[in-house]
Amino acid sequence: MDQELKRFADEVFEKISDKMRLTAERNPENIPYTSIDGKFNDYRNNICKWTNGFWPGMLWLMYMDTGESIYKEVAERAEQTLDNAFREYDGLHHDVGFMWHISSGLDYRLTGNRQSRVRTLLAANMLMGRYNVSGEYIRAWNDRGNEKNIGWAIIDCMMNLSILYWASEEIKDPRFASLAKRHADKTLAHHVREDGSVKHIVVYDNNNGEELDNLGGQGYAAGSSWSRGQAWGLYGFVISYEYTKDVRYLNAAKRIANYFINCVSYSGWLPFCDFRSPKKPVIYDSTAGAIASSGLIELSRCVAAEEKDIYESAAGKILKAMEKEFCNWKEEEDGILMMGTERYHGEVGRHIPIIYGDYFFIEAISKLRGNTFQIW
Repeated sequence: MDQELKRFADEVFEKISDKMRLTAERNPENIPYTSIDGKFNDYRNNICKWTNGFWPGMLWLMYMDTGESIYKEVAERAEQTLDNAFREYDGLHHDVGFMWHISSGLDYRLTGNRQSRVRTLLAANMLMGRYNVSGEYIRAWNDRGNEKNIGWAIIDCMMNLSILYWASEEIKDPRFASLAKRHADKTLAHHVREDGSVKHIVVYDNNNGEELDNLGGQGYAAGSSWSRGQAWGLYGFVISYEYTKDVRYLNAAKRIANYFINCVSYSGWLPFCDFRSPKKPVIYDSTAGAIASSGLIELSRCVAAEEKDIYESAAGKILKAMEKEFCNWKEEEDGILMMGTERYHGEVGRHIPIIYGDYFFIEAISKLRGNTFQIW
């Protein structure tokens, strides 16, 4: 690794460590999503929120890198609070991987906590239960009022597959990995365009799996390029390659990565919310940059030496640009990475701190410092 990049990561981690220690002490019970006026909100009343695993995930990352007990203690409390989500089955969805793989999953893999193993396996079984055998895809969301989306699959789910691959290895049962691979194959065939851009939502016939439509989702429009979707696809296909060694997934990750790098290089390495949206208004999404950076670093570990520097260097440029322009290092305020955007359309949820932005920013910095633990 480039030594200047390593020094950058070490310097940033010192800032992260100073701020996160105080943040954990201020939020021993909360499960936050964003910060308002510098203070984390609390999503315990919305326990099935798909982002609820990222706070304990952040804490486990910090515990890995520091060994400080405060992170372990607060992460365990959040994990126990998440048990309440299992009692609200109707509110759960394909994002159970996000919710438990980096909360109870990391707990078990780091500490051997057997109850955490049970939680993670339960989540894996719930995700497997969303697989449509006829259509060969994992259903994303549940119906929302009049919106019937039983045939909808989204690019984000590529990240959730990790909990299925892990479950197969953990209990020596090939069913989980087999379904994960089938969903990855379906995604590769229908979500990833030739130029490396991706579709957010694909609508399938739930009886035979035929593609009926694709939707813009959280991006600008159908046919556009939602940057966070690009990041999910990049990182998700790297994960599928790492578990299966199927070179098709590696090639897909490289294609998506090359497209992402090309797009973000034209904006000073600060990612727009959608790479094919109008130039005005300027809407950023720092979470896309954080996710993509961590995915690029992971990709750099899977490719030949002559390609490694391309992906590692791009990750470094994104992280440096965001650290300079988007990070809040005030220790009295919660939240690190500002300028996250939930979706392109609508003023609400635009240019705000979002918990998964912080999570992936910390994860990427940790990797640059040498952390090789299989987080996903």
